[in-house]
Amino acid sequence: MRNKLGKTFTYLVLAAVTVVILFPLLFILMNSFKGKFFISKQPFDLPVGNLFVGLENYSNGLLKTGLLQAAGWSFFITVVSAGLLILFTSMTAYYLTRVKTAWTSALYFLFVFSMVVPFQMVMFTMVDLAEKLHLRNPLGMCILYLGFGAGLCVFMFAGFVKSIPKEIEEAAMIDGCNPLQNFARVVFPVLRPTAVTVAILQVMWIWNDYLLPYLVIGVSTPYKTIPVVIQMLVGTNGNKDMGALMAMLVLSILPIILFYMACQKYIIEGVVAGAVKG
Repeated sequence: MRNKLGKTFTYLVLAAVTVVILFPLLFILMNSFKGKFFISKQPFDLPVGNLFVGLENYSNGLLKTGLLQAAGWSFFITVVSAGLLILFTSMTAYYLTRVKTAWTSALYFLFVFSMVVPFQMVMFTMVDLAEKLHLRNPLGMCILYLGFGAGLCVFMFAGFVKSIPKEIEEAAMIDGCNPLQNFARVVFPVLRPTAVTVAILQVMWIWNDYLLPYLVIGVSTPYKTIPVVIQMLVGTNGNKDMGALMAMLVLSILPIILFYMACQKYIIEGVVAGAVKG
């Protein structure tokens, strides 16, 4: 009886959490098919009858924002940044874990410390530095994301590397592998679950990020990302096309939702694999 009550309570809690999570998504989807004036007056009504405008909001939003071009730049920045993070932070974590010196220990704790530093503390200095180093472009954005995401990635990779037996690497070195070949052929394939987890987390963060692209790239360049062009639908005087805004939000979150659903099984696998003592 207690087990049944416990399971029932668990299901009720999970159902409530599911509703809380899905309601904002369903709210945006529902209002993306309404006329912009009805969204403010009748936000919770279904888009039927006079409220339904079909795909008008989507076509207006695409014309006003240039979302397709922004999606291309968002895709480029996201893929390149995630690739750089996986490559360089995995190598860094491998070195910091295997080479035990005071310098590597201090460097590791600096990476961990960077995870708790609020972005607002460094954003103005970062913008000034990006201007001086000519990083206010898509490639520069990838370098900046590499710096801001390195802390979490190194922390996750280091936790997994500690679980890899050193005997495997020693056997590869006996067979003639140098340290770089040892990492590429032996260590990195074993790191695959954590690499996939890191990729998922970083892709979700970079794709949805608004503040960093807005500060670095701005709104007056052709390199605007999806969050920046969507924000442009809000006028300087507070005027906004709510219908187009809702429609563009649906288009912006749809790719990342599909990506997450396709890869979500690797998140728990990678996190659990990296949760080792060391």
